[in-house]
Amino acid sequence: MKLRPLALSVSLSLAVVLAACSPSAQPAGSDAASPASQADKAARLNQLYADYWEGVLKLNPLQATYQGDNRYNDQLPDMGAAEYRRQVHDFTVQWLDKVQKLGDAGLAGQDLLSYRIFVEEQKQSLEGEKFPGWMMPVNQMGSIVSYSVMFGSGQGAQPFKTVKDYDDWLKRAARIPVLLDTEIANMREGMKAGVVQPRVLMEKVVPQFDAILAAKAEDSQFWGPVKSMPADFPAADKERLTAAFRTLIDEQLMPAIRKERDFIANEYLPATRDSVGLDALPDGKAWYAFNARQSTTTTQTPEQIHEIGLKEVERIQGEMRKVMEQVGFKGSLQDFFRFMQHDKQFEFKSEEALLAHYRGLEKTIEANVPKLFSLTPKAGFEIRPVEAFRAQSAAGGEYTSPSEDGSRPGIFYVNTYDLPTRKTWDAEDLFLHEAIPGHHFQIALQQELQGVPAFRRFGGQTAFIEGWGLYAESLGKDLGVYTDPYNYFGRLQGELWRAVRLVVDTGLHSKGWTRQQVLDYMFANSSVSEPDAIAEAERYMAWPGQALAYKTGELKIQELRRRAEQKLGDKFDIRQFHAEVLKDGSVPLDVLDEKVDRWISGKTS
Repeated sequence: MKLRPLALSVSLSLAVVLAACSPSAQPAGSDAASPASQADKAARLNQLYADYWEGVLKLNPLQATYQGDNRYNDQLPDMGAAEYRRQVHDFTVQWLDKVQKLGDAGLAGQDLLSYRIFVEEQKQSLEGEKFPGWMMPVNQMGSIVSYSVMFGSGQGAQPFKTVKDYDDWLKRAARIPVLLDTEIANMREGMKAGVVQPRVLMEKVVPQFDAILAAKAEDSQFWGPVKSMPADFPAADKERLTAAFRTLIDEQLMPAIRKERDFIANEYLPATRDSVGLDALPDGKAWYAFNARQSTTTTQTPEQIHEIGLKEVERIQGEMRKVMEQVGFKGSLQDFFRFMQHDKQFEFKSEEALLAHYRGLEKTIEANVPKLFSLTPKAGFEIRPVEAFRAQSAAGGEYTSPSEDGSRPGIFYVNTYDLPTRKTWDAEDLFLHEAIPGHHFQIALQQELQGVPAFRRFGGQTAFIEGWGLYAESLGKDLGVYTDPYNYFGRLQGELWRAVRLVVDTGLHSKGWTRQQVLDYMFANSSVSEPDAIAEAERYMAWPGQALAYKTGELKIQELRRRAEQKLGDKFDIRQFHAEVLKDGSVPLDVLDEKVDRWISGKTS
């Protein structure tokens, strides 16, 4: 799962925004206050949070569009520019100061925790500014160009329903060449400072740009809104908009994209580095340690995380050997991995068959959801194939959240590229993680929270979000899947893969591992196809530390479930446990621990 538009917003703390726990608890050590003064301070803080979020949406209009707020659909600030980065810094300092001036004395429960987490996240955002990520704005996982296609194709968050919608995009898209020039300038700054991307990543970017470039507007992916223009538009508007889109694409977008493509191919690629880890860059070890803390919401060091990964790999491989015994497979674990990857019985016959299989899973799982969940989202849900232009570098599946107003459903994107590598045994765990009851349940429920600040509803802690997604994979048997041992192997392979991530991500960025060392470890310890291994390894290179969140979060949720089961015994209700975990949205893992402990205490008192 990716919060894609957030990746464009330099250092806004949107992607790591906050949540809190149930309002009945008051952490030890907080000052007592009368209910009236507590309520007054909480109200004032909530107004500050509302004003803060309004400022966020003005600073990052793509975030507004993405959540279904259409007020700024015609705007696109130059988010890589030094002036914008200073504006973000000043904005963060301003709101941190406003909130801290009110202080936390007299607050309790959600109000106190929201305050403390907000302050910590703003401080973390400011701390992150010393690491020059802005010098490396383009990689195979994302860039202004790829996000522009997502917004401008007519298939993404940017609406194309009214004449004003079309005019809004024309204004917004006219800004894209400015942003691309800034990306080029920032990459040149990175070249001077020795802060450049690994060559192996940027070699993937040039073909991506080539797939987007078109000789004429009608062949461009940006022409999609013209093809699907509503029939009831006045004829004069149809003619005007069609001409304007042609001019925009032919005279502005294509030349600007071609300019950046040629810069990357001819100037930037020769300056890229052979190394692949963040620790190879100036102050890279500190940069990666910061990323690890931010991603996991823990104080674990890269070395500690690496050791946890090694132990989890060993444990899960033991479970896999039990599956081998169950199916009567003779040979080593590596032999079994090769069998699972290459036997024809595990291949889909067509893209249509793959998509039909996932839609069948949706029906089976939804029918069993009431066994485990009393709290479910209202938002709609769809399954779609990953767009062709980015499929080669995309993961096997990903989820994008619904819009706030419900006009755009949550979407599970399934990758159908290189169909023989998309295994039947990998479908059930992937659906559980990305769709139901994984990301769709958690993220849609969070957005539907009532009476909480917007920064809590539309932000999130990666460790919680991805930890929940991985935990959701463990629920398959109770949800009517994993009835075939090979499919259960897929669940173990999914969990093993996240444990492998702990090993290889820390290996890449803190232990000097090469790309080949990462691939060798993947092939030796998991059943992974070569395309998936390469795409995943290069994803870790592009997003240092992000992959640490999954297993870290899942291990915490599993730990809390075991704790609740042991302490509550017959009083334990899995539906109530899941509701407790999900009902307040994404939270840091220490907050989740405290929250579940209070829930357990309430059940036993």
